[in-house]
Amino acid sequence: MPAVVFQPSRLQLFVAGVLALCATPVAFGAPYLWLLYLVPLGFAAWVVLTRTTVDADAVTIRSVRGRRRVPWSEISSLRLAGKGRVRAVLNDGTELPLPAVGVRDLPQLAAASGGRLPDPAGD
Repeated sequence: MPAVVFQPSRLQLFVAGVLALCATPVAFGAPYLWLLYLVPLGFAAWVVLTRTTVDADAVTIRSVRGRRRVPWSEISSLRLAGKGRVRAVLNDGTELPLPAVGVRDLPQLAAASGGRLPDPAGD
């Protein structure tokens, strides 16, 4: 099975654009207020860079801070965190957030794992 990529909706880039547009009247009001543009720029960078890629061999997490590839042999289970977020629990007990993966994505995640995770739907 090919790799499955979970990423934030690209529609959120529109939100970053609206934030930049709304910051424009304030940004030129005083010196250094142009730094307000860093907020929508940072948000846009997060939307473009953040993703979780799952294949039969490993889970690859990419964020603004970098990239990490974790083989399935190092993942002991998944934990459902608050607000429908999913975290991978590693063999040493540490938890690794899976960006852009929600509870509704668990059947896709199980299918992409190559049988390493049970299908939560039970089918």
